[in-house]
Amino acid sequence: MTETFENYLIEPQVDLTTAMRRLDANNFKTLFVVDGTRQLLGSLTDGDIRRCILKSGSLGNLVASAYNQKPFSIKVGDDIEPAREIMVREEIHALPVVDENWIVVKVLFRADVLDDPSLPKQPLGLPVVIMAGGKGTRLDPFTRILPKPLIPIGNKAIVEIIIDHLLEYQAEEFFLSLNYKSRMIKSYFEENELPYKIRYVYEEKPMGTAGSLALVKDQLKGPFLLTNCDIIIKADYTAIRNFHERFKSDITMVASLKHFRIPYGVCTLGKDGLLDGMQEKPEFSYLVNTGMYIINAEVLKHVPGDQVFNMTDLIEAVRKNGGRVNVFPISEKSWIDTGEWEEYKRAVRLLDASS
Repeated sequence: MTETFENYLIEPQVDLTTAMRRLDANNFKTLFVVDGTRQLLGSLTDGDIRRCILKSGSLGNLVASAYNQKPFSIKVGDDIEPAREIMVREEIHALPVVDENWIVVKVLFRADVLDDPSLPKQPLGLPVVIMAGGKGTRLDPFTRILPKPLIPIGNKAIVEIIIDHLLEYQAEEFFLSLNYKSRMIKSYFEENELPYKIRYVYEEKPMGTAGSLALVKDQLKGPFLLTNCDIIIKADYTAIRNFHERFKSDITMVASLKHFRIPYGVCTLGKDGLLDGMQEKPEFSYLVNTGMYIINAEVLKHVPGDQVFNMTDLIEAVRKNGGRVNVFPISEKSWIDTGEWEEYKRAVRLLDASS
């Protein structure tokens, strides 16, 4: 491993937003919680953080409130076979190696003990609807020539990268909602033999971010995954589906942590313009909608089909009628919005670095 194992250690007094950024920065989405002497206290994954956020409804908690206090570990000098068995059975990426005082002396990774270090992915088992009908005005002037779904990142179109990620979870049935430059998008896929099935849905006019769902509601009988065509979500899609089922959601929204830093001193004012206080370069964290959802087909009865209708409209209709809308949090680097120039350039850099 080129990384030092200290990159995988964190103390319990650290806040969760910092912990999520630390998880994003390492390769295996795992941190080990230690005290000031590096004695092992527990482990922390994105799932632990998600459960804590959902339980409290707050991003302001500390690692101490979220970590698993019964981590797996092995002792210095132990045979490698128990480590292999733990990693396979528990589907974990890394194990801390501790001495007789439970001080972490190294971290053992799957690649150290397994011929195939990748974790198995469970089948998604849902049809996928990709909203690909927009003009992509944020990527002008590219989208004057190419439709947004065909904007290239490396040697693949954005929509193809989205589908490739879903194929890793054995998705087989895709619906593409088309409007702007629809013939070009269809031709792109028809030029190749595909190992999956695509059904095309045509909007005669722009219908908003949810309006075209009226055109597929007779073909969808249960939950399905909906995604915009300009986002790349690097998350466990099966975990999102399991979350949706566990909480009996009507709609599950995938939301990403987003961290903002204002590079100025911020003033607060009192009466008559008197300075009440100043905060130097404040930082804020929020959960923001990524544009990916799991939706129960039965809620599509709220989609009128003859007018512009957005996902915000559908969400409010479901909530107004007593339905459940839940949020599945993911980390900041798990979401790339390629429909915006700076994020598009970041996606190009990230995919170039991983190739």
